[in-house]
Amino acid sequence: MRIYDLRQKEVINVVTCRRLGCVCDVEINLCTGCITALIVPGKAHICGILGRETEYVIPFSRVKQIGRDIILVDVCEEEILVKCKF
Repeated sequence: MRIYDLRQKEVINVVTCRRLGCVCDVEINLCTGCITALIVPGKAHICGILGRETEYVIPFSRVKQIGRDIILVDVCEEEILVKCKF
């Protein structure tokens, strides 16, 4: 699977049955070449004009299943929500 294929899938939290959004980026361990985390953008500012303030950084170990259209994760949303670095 390519990173582009991951970006086309919606991320669903199985704990809250809530849609978190679509993958926008990934973190990769450069030594091993393995994906360490999926990054999903948080809520946008007013009409999305000012960008985003937060994002979800989901450890790849918390991914339960990758399907044709969705990625199921088992996370506590407060723990994975981080402030964006500008």
